[in-house]
Amino acid sequence: MLRPATTDDAFEIARIYEPYVRETAITFEEVPPTPFEVAGRIARVLATPLPYLVAAPEGQVVAYAYATRWHERAAYRHSVETSIYVDRDHLGNGFGTRLYSALLDRLKEQGLHTAIGGIALPNAASVALHEALGFRKVAHYEQVGFKQGGWLDVGYWQKVL
Repeated sequence: MLRPATTDDAFEIARIYEPYVRETAITFEEVPPTPFEVAGRIARVLATPLPYLVAAPEGQVVAYAYATRWHERAAYRHSVETSIYVDRDHLGNGFGTRLYSALLDRLKEQGLHTAIGGIALPNAASVALHEALGFRKVAHYEQVGFKQGGWLDVGYWQKVL
């Protein structure tokens, strides 16, 4: 059910991500990326090489999670930013917890030291997921994003692997 993503998953990942872009402030993107753009993003993550995973019960992708470099400078090379999205029809089924746990395990196996999750606030579900997996809040930036007609805060949660 959990497996590494490939660029062939781009269409399903774009489908999952699109309503988050169009209908929520969970992501600060305002235009949904095309499957072609998503394929490029997947390829860039895998080339780093960092994990990009999907949950695909019965062959259909219902969630995805990945890590990117936290910052480019060499001293940050052991830290990553993590992202996870679950198809809204599959929320509450445990896919997010299992997938995110697997991502964190892979990061630790690769020798990474710190995972950082940025959360547009408010987002109680994402805060609960991060804290259930051992992340703790380490930063809060006020009014750093503008989407859906309002200013939004962003919090950062960190987990030492």
